[in-house]
Amino acid sequence: MATRGPDPTTPLWRAAQLFRLLSCGYALGFQIAINADLLRPRLAWALFAVLIGWSAACAIAYLRGFGRRPAWVLAETTVVVLLMLSTKTLASGQWALDNQTWPTTLWATNATISAALQFGSAGGMLTGVVVTAANEAVKGYVNINLGRSATVVIELAVGLAVGMAARTARRAHEDLQRAARLSAALQERERLSRQVHDGVIQVLALVSKRGHEIGGATSELAELASAQERALRRWVTSTDSDRDGDNPTIDLCILLRRRASDQVTMSLPATPVTLARQVATELDAAVGNALDNVRLHAGPKAHAFVLLEDLGDSVTVSVRDDGTGIAVGRLDEAARQGRLGISHSIVGRLAALGGSAQLTTKAGEGTEWELHVPRREGSHG
Repeated sequence: MATRGPDPTTPLWRAAQLFRLLSCGYALGFQIAINADLLRPRLAWALFAVLIGWSAACAIAYLRGFGRRPAWVLAETTVVVLLMLSTKTLASGQWALDNQTWPTTLWATNATISAALQFGSAGGMLTGVVVTAANEAVKGYVNINLGRSATVVIELAVGLAVGMAARTARRAHEDLQRAARLSAALQERERLSRQVHDGVIQVLALVSKRGHEIGGATSELAELASAQERALRRWVTSTDSDRDGDNPTIDLCILLRRRASDQVTMSLPATPVTLARQVATELDAAVGNALDNVRLHAGPKAHAFVLLEDLGDSVTVSVRDDGTGIAVGRLDEAARQGRLGISHSIVGRLAALGGSAQLTTKAGEGTEWELHVPRREGSHG
């Protein structure tokens, strides 16, 4: 399996080569012990030299990485099966029945481990079945007595366990890479935010202030600078909520702070007011609707004031303006005419949250919305 960047299974490949070394030592001891009982002892030593040479080649290939590909693993499996089948040539039939296959099933397990690291649990277990089949072919029958021959159980267990370890290593590596990329992106965005705040925003604020002081033709320039300053401040503030996009809760202050401007004054608690993300988003949208009404109907010079109160088991947001207010009966008349924007956008939102929205207004004395929502369990940080 090709992997970009460092191979997360490298430690497992290294451990596998240590097992290979130990299995070669065991195979050497086995060869010395049984060589005199073989029909062709010289051929056995020649094939054992092939075994050692191939084991060394595999160890180098896997440790350096160029052998960690399907073709090499399949070649290893083929060599293992051929050496196991050579038992029929090296020894008598009776010897094959009384002993494990030459050059030991422990050494043959290297093929199962390599396949599991390369192909996963399925590939490892399939290779384990192939190794077991070669063992049974040498003996000439299938031994279903697992108490006397547990080769198939061992091979399947090794293939499954090593394959799962390799998959876990790859997934952990992917998660770590994803987290590193996200962290780098957030750090870069925070750096840009600081630069914007320390440079561009301060310059725009200065241009806006001096432009309003000078007046005349520069007033238009001051208004443009002020509008851009507010837009940049909202963008800078948005980084706080964007970085927590997967969090089920959010600080309502972060959302409301984006709506501050020359015409909107925010009064927010110094500590976070944490709500369930959906509740906070809907409440913020209702505040936005109320501020839209101020801009559209309260008069060109109206100023809005937003007050956020954390009452523990509930949260209240008050949106007040010093505009023209709403004449008595005007809302009822709008409802009769089918214009239900305020009812649907503000009252409807709060009702859906299990809260309430109360409007207090009088002609010439502005309006005030009081938006109240209960804090649901788990939304209080």
